[in-house]
Amino acid sequence: MSILSPLQIKEANAHLVALHRRVAELEQRLGTTEETVREQAESLIRKDEQFRTTIREITEGKDREIANLQERFLRSEETAQKLLGVIKEKDDVISQLTHRSQLLSKICQSRPLLDSLLLYMAEGERLGAFPGSDLSSESPVIFRVPQSNGVLISNDHFSLCENDSEDQELEKTLFGTTV
Repeated sequence: MSILSPLQIKEANAHLVALHRRVAELEQRLGTTEETVREQAESLIRKDEQFRTTIREITEGKDREIANLQERFLRSEETAQKLLGVIKEKDDVISQLTHRSQLLSKICQSRPLLDSLLLYMAEGERLGAFPGSDLSSESPVIFRVPQSNGVLISNDHFSLCENDSEDQELEKTLFGTTV
């Protein structure tokens, strides 16, 4: 073994003291770093929990909004179906009224012709029967024709039947327009 000189021992001791100081300093820094890492980890855990809570609240809000929108959609669909039914009913009424309007228009267009025909028939009735014809056995038909002054003309001597034996039960009939 070799013997160390007191100077070498002193230098070795100074080196060991510096080494222990450095180790203590590094341990302190390590402790500080560990504390910082632990604080950061705790902070991350808290933030993660906050984010999870926020995400859960957003998800619940989204689910409520989706349920609300689905309910509104179903109500809108029901309303749309009801309105389509109403539209179909209205279209049917419009179709019926259109047909009636066209019929009434045709009646109105034909009215002057019918009025003229009835006036001619009434004029024929006023002329009377042919001499030598027997009208006593025929069933008379009454025509009432509106005149321009509102007076109705009637005649008991006009018959639509050529042969009275065909229709013995024919009662007096009233012809005219109601338009």
